[in-house]
Amino acid sequence: MILVIIIVSREKTMLSNVLRSGWGVVLPGIVLTGLAFSDLSLIVWKMLIVTGLLVTSAMIWHKQLRHFVLLPSCVALISGILVIMMSLK
Repeated sequence: MILVIIIVSREKTMLSNVLRSGWGVVLPGIVLTGLAFSDLSLIVWKMLIVTGLLVTSAMIWHKQLRHFVLLPSCVALISGILVIMMSLK
């Protein structure tokens, strides 16, 4: 309920922050789409997930890199989705 009140009271600010962070999802998606066509093994994809998670946790504590935390976290997320899709085949 509190989150709804904050979004309603800061409608323009909240929406502009969400739209500005879209590149943090699109850029890793483009890079990982290119990697998906290179036929990497499952172990390499799992290493990308682990690396993305470790870099995300390290970037959260850094003052300047905190603003770019979406990049490695989306790499881990998209890599995880690709691993699930590869294991379903």
